[in-house]
Amino acid sequence: MQWEDMLFIIMFLSHAVYCLVLTDCHRSWASSRAHMAHTVQDHQMAQPQAAVLSLPPSGQAKRWTVWDSLLCGALAGAVAKTVIAPLDRTKIIFQVSSQRFSAKEAFRLLYCTYMKDGFLSLWRGNSATMVRVIPYAAIQFCSHDQYKRILGGYYGFQGKALTPFPRFLAGSLAGTTAAMLTYPLDMVRARMAVTPRQMYSNIMHVFVRITQEEGIKTLYRGFCPTILGVIPYSGITFFTYETLKKLHAERTRRSQPYSYERLAFGACAGLIGQSASYPLDVVRRRMQTAGVTGQQYGSVLNTMKAIVVQEGVVRGLYKGLSMNWIKGPIAVGISFTTFDLMHNFLHKMHQLGYFTH
Repeated sequence: MQWEDMLFIIMFLSHAVYCLVLTDCHRSWASSRAHMAHTVQDHQMAQPQAAVLSLPPSGQAKRWTVWDSLLCGALAGAVAKTVIAPLDRTKIIFQVSSQRFSAKEAFRLLYCTYMKDGFLSLWRGNSATMVRVIPYAAIQFCSHDQYKRILGGYYGFQGKALTPFPRFLAGSLAGTTAAMLTYPLDMVRARMAVTPRQMYSNIMHVFVRITQEEGIKTLYRGFCPTILGVIPYSGITFFTYETLKKLHAERTRRSQPYSYERLAFGACAGLIGQSASYPLDVVRRRMQTAGVTGQQYGSVLNTMKAIVVQEGVVRGLYKGLSMNWIKGPIAVGISFTTFDLMHNFLHKMHQLGYFTH
């Protein structure tokens, strides 16, 4: 399958999720009006804490939650990354170069790419992104559900909202698990994003050339800063999102937020999480693309030191952060919202008996 075909499929899925969001917003608006008109007291007094982070009934969860979480996570990651792919590619190009970042220069790069290679060139490397992000997001969301269940049982909060530390730990473990299992795909995606089309024709070509010319170890270059960055990023992101949902439920007495509220919670989670781990993201990209940029980097500390000496702390380690403040919240908000909506949708389908095992 060519990357243009993959892009078309993902855009179609994005449209389907968008329709689901609109439907959910309309239903939420209608239900809120009915709630105000009839003052449904028993709905208001429902205990929110158990509902926010609760999982499907145990007898059913063991049979289908894992597979549903994988499917929902894969779709969530694919939709979110496709939406912000042009911005993400632009950010990577600035991260791996010594060129000073500014909004004007970023817009100029986008415009020049469009004029030179066409509109779809803005999504160059998106096929590699999808190959990585679909299993990454599927594993991350699915393992997060499993870690929540395990930690809930260990700390005595089974079926209830976790306390802050286990909530952070579940997110960190989920991100670490996903990153460890899909890292070579992240390396390939970074290479395709910063090289011209003539250098690598497809994903397999990247794997073959890197293995032959630079050695198989190159596929894991930048692994350490990735894991060091994923631990705070995933932990903070999941912790913030789950905490905001919990606080929202306690204040509004609604067990489920509306779609636009989910987007806002996810945006806040992405903003905080990416800001906290951004320097390690820059280090990771420099190490991943060293083979095609002519730079030589050793360890994480040496790479960070070289960036600071040559470009400074702010202009080096935080290059492109302002663009991340735009694309990051959008991506994380869409990802969490898509996951929750699809998870609820599949849960209802199971309850109605549409899926059998």
